[in-house]
Amino acid sequence: MFIDNDFLLESDLAKSLFHDVAEKAPIIDYHCHLDPKQIAENVRFDSITELWLSGDHYKWRAMRACGIPEAAITGDASEWEKFYSWAQTVERSLGNPLYHWTHLELKQFFGITELLSRESAERIFKACNHYLSVHEVTAQSLILAANVKYIGTTDDMLSDLSYHQQLAASTFPCQVSPSFRPDPVIGIEACGFSDYIQSISEFRGSKVTGFLDLVEFLETRLRYFTANGGSVSDHGFTALRYAPASPEELDRIFNKAMSKQQLTADEVAKWQGQLMVALGRLYKRYDWVMQLHFGAMRQTNTRLFELAGADSGGDSSYDQSDLAWQLNRLLDALDQTNELPRTILYTTNPSQNDLIVTSCANFQMNDDGIRSRVQFGAGWWFNDTYRGMISQMESLADNGLLMNFVGMLTDSRSFLSYSRHDYFRRILANYIADKVKRGLYPDNLTLLSQLIGDICYNNAKSYFKFNSLSDSDK
Repeated sequence: MFIDNDFLLESDLAKSLFHDVAEKAPIIDYHCHLDPKQIAENVRFDSITELWLSGDHYKWRAMRACGIPEAAITGDASEWEKFYSWAQTVERSLGNPLYHWTHLELKQFFGITELLSRESAERIFKACNHYLSVHEVTAQSLILAANVKYIGTTDDMLSDLSYHQQLAASTFPCQVSPSFRPDPVIGIEACGFSDYIQSISEFRGSKVTGFLDLVEFLETRLRYFTANGGSVSDHGFTALRYAPASPEELDRIFNKAMSKQQLTADEVAKWQGQLMVALGRLYKRYDWVMQLHFGAMRQTNTRLFELAGADSGGDSSYDQSDLAWQLNRLLDALDQTNELPRTILYTTNPSQNDLIVTSCANFQMNDDGIRSRVQFGAGWWFNDTYRGMISQMESLADNGLLMNFVGMLTDSRSFLSYSRHDYFRRILANYIADKVKRGLYPDNLTLLSQLIGDICYNNAKSYFKFNSLSDSDK
């Protein structure tokens, strides 16, 4: 058996830290892309292909690298053809975390320990579909099976949040809350900006007249999200930009964008920077957490985008050369008036890890007792690998406080991806045990257990102020 109970655990101490502490901790998945409609309606899954391969651009990228035709990836091939194509790909994915994730998911959710390959594909395909046919495998059952206590979905700011309301009124024991995602109004240089502003005007019944009017509207939406359980925002950037600007300048930039004129880099930086300052102040006022994901260059392949659309696997990490300058200016603009909210920073570019950790350390001063108010988030996207997770933790330990880390998140659209928390926790336990073996950490089980327990669950519960969550096991 490849994925046994002690997978990745190389010592007795690592096994103890994982099995006695990490494995038992509930999951707080504070950022993901699960569909609240599927959770609220408790969608039942009848097909392993639909459950496993639909919407998973990680898998799609690997399949293309194996020469699989697009019809068998995002096209109209049969479910068996798509599954078999994936099995062929898994066989060639040694070294990629997909190989580990695949077999963790098969074992955790289906009890299958056989390696997936072309030879075993038909047996595993039939076994999974048989399991789905005789068990009521639903969105909610998968969440509960993984011992998830909180899910933060990612929601457009104009969403009516009806599915969150439905869940809040139900007996489903996992808290599912909306996260505020106002990217369409921040990306003023995007071709769809003016159309989205028009949709806001139609939504509220009056025209958006400029910067301050837009900020006022954003606050009304933030209040609506707050009333429906929201307390976390999320923002995605290719490059993080900040520049000072007056309201009059911002109105001129807004009007220029609305008339679809091309903006200068400085105008983009002024709009993005000042809108993020305005939003950050609102998050502080309403006691929200602000998440900033940056360094993702999206839709790079025109032909793929035209064929399969956004989020189909045509993205890569970005190398912003002045990130330290822009990031520190943005954080300082908020901190000068003590309006910097709890903030988590993520990058797709691991060469920026030390840069981000040292930037976080500049802005930890607070009178609220918040441990590591500005967090360096878990290895994101291209970094949620064995090496990427270790690299993120090494940088955090070197220049920050590893003990305060809020831990892992899925950032996924798949209901099977909670195995990634198991993967992270095994890596974490082994990483800490190795430090002890090398004499870098004390062999003190009480202290080490606190470190593991805090990173896996306690820190996130405290940082996000999820005091109502039950700590009990599943």
